[in-house]
Amino acid sequence: MRFETRAIHAGLEIGNPSSAIIPPISPSTIFEIDAEGKKEDDFHYTRLGNPNRLQFEHVAAALEGGETAAAFSSGIAAGMAILQSLNPGDHIIIPEDVYSGNRRMVQKIMTNWNLEASFINITESGSIDANIKPNTRLIWIETPSNPLMRITDIAATAALAKSHGLLTVVDNTWPTPVNQRPLELGADIVLHSTSKYFGGHSDILGGIVISEKNDDFFEKVRIIQRFGGAVPSPQDCWMLSRSTRTLAYRMKGHNENAGTISRYLESHKKVAEVYYPGLETFSGHQIAKKQMSGYGGMISFLIDGNKEEAVTIVGRSKLIKRATSLGGVESTWEHRQSSEGEGSVTPENLIRLSVGLEHPQDIIDDLELAMG
Repeated sequence: MRFETRAIHAGLEIGNPSSAIIPPISPSTIFEIDAEGKKEDDFHYTRLGNPNRLQFEHVAAALEGGETAAAFSSGIAAGMAILQSLNPGDHIIIPEDVYSGNRRMVQKIMTNWNLEASFINITESGSIDANIKPNTRLIWIETPSNPLMRITDIAATAALAKSHGLLTVVDNTWPTPVNQRPLELGADIVLHSTSKYFGGHSDILGGIVISEKNDDFFEKVRIIQRFGGAVPSPQDCWMLSRSTRTLAYRMKGHNENAGTISRYLESHKKVAEVYYPGLETFSGHQIAKKQMSGYGGMISFLIDGNKEEAVTIVGRSKLIKRATSLGGVESTWEHRQSSEGEGSVTPENLIRLSVGLEHPQDIIDDLELAMG
């Protein structure tokens, strides 16, 4: 089946004995044990497994091309489960402009577990090789990065990692599997904040880890999911499965609108620079073109001015909502440095825009209003 069809039909039979076209929500926290005793794959307690969670894990793995997946109650919980699956004293390489929540998670929580981390510009030639240590275990990729849109060559990085016996993890939240499939490019694990495009309506909190192989490392992630307990509710999983059925078509709209808006911003006299991988003038365009089939709905751009001017522009919008997060049907933007706080490498005049599914001219009209 092709991608759009898998998004609609994959996993519908799981926990669906009535063959309902739309599977039911299974809110029960407990399941009756067979008179002959519990079997390994039986539902038992909802923290350990639930029909709705299995449905969503199945469809997400099918879309990314992985063998298995583990859903979590947030993207941070999913990312932390990956790092908790390492051993104390292990070292990771991670982008210096990684999502600020993940940066804080590493620095404020995982370092207390004796995890070592090198935050680097992962796109600079030779930077990964120069930072590999005897205890390095994992390379974390975020491409496009948040918010500087740096593009990492997934295939080249994964090949380098394999040559050193390292794992490659790719946060694929921004592109989604509609636009980019890292497992097909050699990555071992894909991570998503499903609060973003998988959910798509700014009303679900969640995360998921998808593994190319159902191997020993993923089994550690699964143990942390089940016994750490940061699992999504049946309702959230049901809503995620529902939203995923339209993912391919929502992303086509986000891609198209963001392409239109990026070209508008590139020609605006008050914009100094636009970071969008779909622009031929963007520094990472050639690598993005090689590994992405579409360029997503996220744009970052620098105002030709200072922090105060950027904040003022964001404050003048009427249609575009002033909010963090991203991936909803509505357009949102923010002065990103203000949201990131301590340790941010984001320029003070950068605005991050999540382009929604409104008519693109209405978005442009609001940008005209805001930028004067």
